[in-house]
Amino acid sequence: MGLDIGLTLLALFLATQLVSYIPTSLTNLRAEPVISAYMYLVVPALWGIVCLILSVYDPKRIYRAMDEFQIVTLATLVSALFFAGLLYLAQRDFSRWVFILFVTLDLVFLLGWRIIARIVFRVGRMPAAERRVLIVGTGEVGQRVGNMIQEYRWMGLNLSGYLDEAPDSTDAEADDAFMIHILGPVEDVRRVVREANINDVVIALPQREYAHINELVVGLHDLPVQVRVVPDYFSLALYRASVEDFGGLPMINLRDPALNDVQRLVKRLFDLALSSFLLTLAMPFMVIITVLIKLDSRGSIIFRQQRVGENGRLFSMYKFRSMVVGAEAMQDDVIKMTTDGKMLFKKADDPRVTRVGRLLRHTSLDELPQLFNVVKGDMSLVGPRPELPWLVGQYEPWQHKRLAVPQGMTGWWQINGRADKPLHLHTEEDLYYIQNYSLWMDIYILLKTPWVVVRGKGAY
Repeated sequence: MGLDIGLTLLALFLATQLVSYIPTSLTNLRAEPVISAYMYLVVPALWGIVCLILSVYDPKRIYRAMDEFQIVTLATLVSALFFAGLLYLAQRDFSRWVFILFVTLDLVFLLGWRIIARIVFRVGRMPAAERRVLIVGTGEVGQRVGNMIQEYRWMGLNLSGYLDEAPDSTDAEADDAFMIHILGPVEDVRRVVREANINDVVIALPQREYAHINELVVGLHDLPVQVRVVPDYFSLALYRASVEDFGGLPMINLRDPALNDVQRLVKRLFDLALSSFLLTLAMPFMVIITVLIKLDSRGSIIFRQQRVGENGRLFSMYKFRSMVVGAEAMQDDVIKMTTDGKMLFKKADDPRVTRVGRLLRHTSLDELPQLFNVVKGDMSLVGPRPELPWLVGQYEPWQHKRLAVPQGMTGWWQINGRADKPLHLHTEEDLYYIQNYSLWMDIYILLKTPWVVVRGKGAY
């Protein structure tokens, strides 16, 4: 953070010096640009606060290179936007060329040192001492641990093999298309640790075999190995699980929030600002739609329907009415079952949809009233789509994880298929969004949504 602030101040200083090399015919500067001294205090404070809010320095996240470059770019542009507003209020004679040079240099510096640091880290790091790892258990949890060890081999981790109730052969086929090398049954743990010079033992047994854990730990207490236990409870976690220390007692939190407090605040402020702006723009269209619905068919203008929001909370979602009165009573006539017993309740030729309603659905204009839901806090602009209570009641346990964040008007699922991919059958897209959430991803989805709406594919 200190390096970012220092380089930002350097970029501001260099911008005032380099602007003199730009032809006067372009800059229209009659004298050397002067920056008020207090700007050198405001800029680092502004950049630091924005970077903290956007989780640039979140210690709980391990950024991939592209993710880090995206969040740094976003933080720089947001900071520059606030800085521009401040200059408009306090120093209108500030040169636009100095501002452009400053933002450009700052972006180059902040991204540049991160690129150099990653290169130096990869090229110049000392090779890590090898640690031979033995995994006890070949179930889903054990295989996940094995995959992680393979990914982190650069840290010196070397997967020696597995222990389990040995099958007919010494190798078993894993779910991820690599062979699991089984060194023997669980009872041979002491022998395998000695013969293979194991440094770390990871116990990843399924719940039904937890009775073996005490025996394993006691049996290894006099051997020079690290023993770790991976509990088989993560499938019960709503989004992710975390280990907490409570008075010296380790506890597994199965309801760790998907968004931290800062991310939730930023998302809410973003929703409030953008939805209020969009409501202002959409109001004339909403008036026209109101008249068309009233002329087309009898019934209310706004359709209210109970939906399931974040953490299972029920709320009333607003839409422009696009179906005839009593459409819900006719639902059984349009529901179809797939060959594997899954339920489909949307189809392109739904007889309940009105003439105006078909146009509204094709253009997604029937969703405009949900901007009021966003302002109220029932929904977000971006997130998994809020589902009907009776459909949520048919969810498999793992599908409830999609309720870990605010439900949205648009989302990853909508820009990747809409109604062509029924929501309750394709929860994976929503889980991908939750696991990869960032404000940058929200902006990307919002930018792509109009193109999906214009195409009209899957909208009915």
